[in-house]
Amino acid sequence: MTGGISYSYSFVGARRPPGRITTSRQEILQIGIAYAVLTADLLIIFTDSSLFYGTRGAGLLRAVNPTVVGVAALAAATGFVAHEMAHKIVAQRSGFWAEFRMWPIGLVLSLVTAFIGFLWGAPGATVVGGMGSADRTNWGRTSLAGPLTNVGFAAVFYGLCLATVGPLPTIAFWLLLLAYINAWFGTFNLIPIGPLDGRKVLSWSPRTWAASIALTGSVAVIVGLALFWFQSPFLAW
Repeated sequence: MTGGISYSYSFVGARRPPGRITTSRQEILQIGIAYAVLTADLLIIFTDSSLFYGTRGAGLLRAVNPTVVGVAALAAATGFVAHEMAHKIVAQRSGFWAEFRMWPIGLVLSLVTAFIGFLWGAPGATVVGGMGSADRTNWGRTSLAGPLTNVGFAAVFYGLCLATVGPLPTIAFWLLLLAYINAWFGTFNLIPIGPLDGRKVLSWSPRTWAASIALTGSVAVIVGLALFWFQSPFLAW
């Protein structure tokens, strides 16, 4: 259903005192725009009848309600914003300048694919200053932080789903969907190709990469199977 690229890149810059977490107006503006676009992407997908009914176009906008908006916003916040902030925090705590920068073309691509019926795009990157290309340890740790944040959210949402599936089945379904989005996003970004996080983690520590993708992949499979199983009671939603 969803997929996306998260990555980080660097430029030559001065090191900074480790431990201090800072931001800027530019970063807040750019991640706010990217967050709004990804929330809109998820709204398009969530309210498209093809996702649950198998036919496209019926009630694309009629299904929008506060619950769906809230779930889309929470999915974008945990799956994307928290992922990028995890990269940023680890890099800054290690003494590097780091801020998110959006990629307008990737955001447009995400909107186009959302209207087609799936989500793929590269909303932007956490830009890191001063971390040389040969610094595999810091690159690996910085890159791993994002997917681990996603799998952590996936586990929390899945646990809450199990706790609410009896008394609150509708809420349990949305929690399961949130778990699925986070698990998929984290696993996808650990693929060791191109600019994805997995390439830097594998270069740093093959064992850590193998353990990480096994963990996120297992959670993604479990949550994916659970989502398929629990869809049926909510087809009439």
